[in-house]
Amino acid sequence: MKILVVCGNGLGSSFIMELNVKKALLALGKEAEVTHTDLTSATAEKADIYIGAGDIVDQLDNGVRKIVRIVNMMSIPEITLKLGPLL
Repeated sequence: MKILVVCGNGLGSSFIMELNVKKALLALGKEAEVTHTDLTSATAEKADIYIGAGDIVDQLDNGVRKIVRIVNMMSIPEITLKLGPLL
């Protein structure tokens, strides 16, 4: 399974969220490949789950992709709660 963390520029905030997604996966006892990228690159990249701030990740929603909208990227409990049902 591949999880793609997306932010506007694909730099700092997506890297921080990538680390928090990995912590959430650990808490859930699950394993996945987790990478981060910018919005433009994400449109061409294949992943099982796309995760990011709502205003960014909503632009990837094509009705087929699994999208996880995060309000607080620093909140591991929020990430765990929203990611868990999709794993």
